[in-house]
Amino acid sequence: MTRRTLLASALSVAGLLTVASCATLGLEHPPTARQAAPTVQPSPGKPSAPTASPVLTDAQAHAALISDTDLGAPWSPTRGAATWRDGMLKATTPTADCQKLLDGLYSDELLGAPARAVVALDDLDTEAQLRYQLTDRRPADADRALAWLRTLPERCARFSANAPNDTVLDVTVAELPLPEVGDVRQGLRVTLTDWSTDGDGDPLSLALDVAAVRAGQDTFALVNGGLNDVPNEATQAAVQLGVQRLTEVRKQGRVQV
Repeated sequence: MTRRTLLASALSVAGLLTVASCATLGLEHPPTARQAAPTVQPSPGKPSAPTASPVLTDAQAHAALISDTDLGAPWSPTRGAATWRDGMLKATTPTADCQKLLDGLYSDELLGAPARAVVALDDLDTEAQLRYQLTDRRPADADRALAWLRTLPERCARFSANAPNDTVLDVTVAELPLPEVGDVRQGLRVTLTDWSTDGDGDPLSLALDVAAVRAGQDTFALVNGGLNDVPNEATQAAVQLGVQRLTEVRKQGRVQV
């Protein structure tokens, strides 16, 4: 599957998400929408319909992860941690919020807690790596973490960080538009640049697409990073597919209860 085909697939998914019911995909109803009142009251003593557990089981959490099959070629299961993780993400800066961002990116705890389930995929063409994880944070805690992420394009718009080997990095943080899926979402584009020239006289730059989405009780985060550039269409597709997969897993759980 070419990138153009992948992008078209993602756009197709977006179209389906727009047409489908808001409740089905975890989207918020328009402010003017009112829920219809029930016309039949349940009989006294009759047990109510079972509902799915607010917490995913381990099997459900892993079933909700995206895969290289979802994104298509050239993505494949990871061959190991990207070489740029230690070289550029293991950096320090005196500003607390900016350091918290760097620490979260390096430790894979962007939302402030260890992942419940995680998968890493490699783009064999560009050597980019996409790390996708589900957390088990409560919705209120997840929303606070997302609200904090929303402040970073202003608080950490541009700052310096010290990487290993006395390398000084120029770091910028900007808004990254995301598909309007899920209940709450936030995207960032983080770029770390080493302006000390290599043999060709060009700066070394690490680009990271960062996305976090809460859909109902569930929250996921992903980081799609690569040297000099990153395949943004994979980020957009992963966000949409992530919400779709969670919706499917939740629906299956309600049927099995």
